[in-house]
Amino acid sequence: MHVYCDFDGTISVEDATDFVLSNLADPAWEAIEQEWLDGEIGSAECMRRQVALIRAKQHELDDVLEDVVIDPTFPAFADFCSRHAMPLTIVSDGVDYFIKQILVRSNLGHIPVIANKLTIVNPEGKPSYHLASPHSDPDCLSAAGVCKCRSLTPRDLRVYVGDGRSDFCVSHQPELVFAKGELADYCFAEDIPFIAYETFADLTHSLKSAVPGLSTNALSTPRHAAA
Repeated sequence: MHVYCDFDGTISVEDATDFVLSNLADPAWEAIEQEWLDGEIGSAECMRRQVALIRAKQHELDDVLEDVVIDPTFPAFADFCSRHAMPLTIVSDGVDYFIKQILVRSNLGHIPVIANKLTIVNPEGKPSYHLASPHSDPDCLSAAGVCKCRSLTPRDLRVYVGDGRSDFCVSHQPELVFAKGELADYCFAEDIPFIAYETFADLTHSLKSAVPGLSTNALSTPRHAAA
């Protein structure tokens, strides 16, 4: 069993990238966001252009990231996965630097992260921010910076946890999906079996019965959430 988890709005209470942009970027980032919402550009182009608008030194960025809150039940869930030898990987169309800084603060820096790669040039002088997408796929239908579909290992019994638009495509693949927010609405509309959740405490409770034998049968009949 391998657990794959989105970050923004799933592990973090709010979208970390939007929080950084709201505090540190030129306001033009919002117009770029609207282009993405309108389907005019993909998420990779959207985030690359937005991140380039950050106007802050690296230590100022780090100070803002200190204020990003994660689900308080996530550390216990990560420990649960570790104790039961279930690999846990964060797969996010967000920014690797943001995610790793937030995880380190919660003593979770050991968790693997697949995300867009941030480079900061001249961090304490007049910095410039550059975002690369090493995990993209030219055939990705949503033109995402991170192709989550490609990031899931086919040989595993896959558990996926998500909440939003970047999780829509990948939700068709895993053997078990935990969903909330926009992802729950999407799964319901697309008739994708899923388990609704609010916090990671809900996930721990749902998985506990399956962990002793890691039974495929125990995980093969997820229910739909109530409408």
